[in-house]
Amino acid sequence: MEEVPEELLCEAARSGNITKAKQLISSGVDVTYFDPKGLTPLMYAAKNGHADVVKTLLEAGAPWNALSPSNLSAGDFAMDSGHQDAFDLLLNAGIQAELVLGTIARSATKNVDSDGDYLQDRVTFSEDKLIDSNSKAIMMAWEKPLMEAHAKAVCSGGGHVLNIGFGMGLVDTAIQQYGPVTHTIVEAHPEVYDRMIRDGWGEKENVKIIFGRWQDVLSQLESYDGIFFDTYGEYYEDLRKFHQELPSILKHGGIYSFFNGLCGGNAFFHVVYCQLVSLELGNMGYSTQFIPLPVKDCLGEEVWEGVKHKYWQLDTYYLPVCQSSEDSN
Repeated sequence: MEEVPEELLCEAARSGNITKAKQLISSGVDVTYFDPKGLTPLMYAAKNGHADVVKTLLEAGAPWNALSPSNLSAGDFAMDSGHQDAFDLLLNAGIQAELVLGTIARSATKNVDSDGDYLQDRVTFSEDKLIDSNSKAIMMAWEKPLMEAHAKAVCSGGGHVLNIGFGMGLVDTAIQQYGPVTHTIVEAHPEVYDRMIRDGWGEKENVKIIFGRWQDVLSQLESYDGIFFDTYGEYYEDLRKFHQELPSILKHGGIYSFFNGLCGGNAFFHVVYCQLVSLELGNMGYSTQFIPLPVKDCLGEEVWEGVKHKYWQLDTYYLPVCQSSEDSN
């Protein structure tokens, strides 16, 4: 029985036979092929650490973001197997592709509400979660330690603090513990806003509440020592647009952070987006570090009971801490 050329390419990728791989690619073999196990030649090359084959396949158009039946990409295989050279090639390919095409950008952020306008939607509050009408979680209690860490970061310089997106009030409650001079909260959902008022947030001496979408209230914002951003129902492109506003609202030397839910269902895509954010902010004069926080113990199956979409499935959360250079313009 004659062997399928694509299967031969998979074997060449698995064994690291670069000469055979190049011959097959030159003859027109499909580099996007999935074998019966649901794996591509690129996945085999990455899994076995054959960086030269990875490079050749990528140059031939092999998709860096193809997923196996178990939701793993070639980058995940390289990462899990500890093959740094192959990983670096795939990471660079992912960053370059996203800079140009944004192929996964529209699903990169936390819980995008693709079923309608979130601000017109009904929301339901419970002790451990805030969900929309489609049973998708807007914010959940398991995030509390993360929000406390975010608050510590953005309040580290004291002074004036801004939070975009109140949700369950987890980060704002934590911010209050640091006693900032002023604490500005922007919230766009009418039901969340009404609950804030009922719970007395508008009566706190140092708190200023601005009702509306951040895009519509920029003129009401001032200059802040710390800024946190966590919105629901927005895409990565919205986060990127917010970053363009940082020079006018974040003081020199100030700290900025955001809920890092970027591609929270795939470890490699998450790394790609962390690097992408770091690169884009770096081009604006900001340095970014990611602080690893283990979350595996917070995320048993019971956490997601009644929730339609698990927006976070990774064992480690990387908390971004971004700081403007003191001498940046």
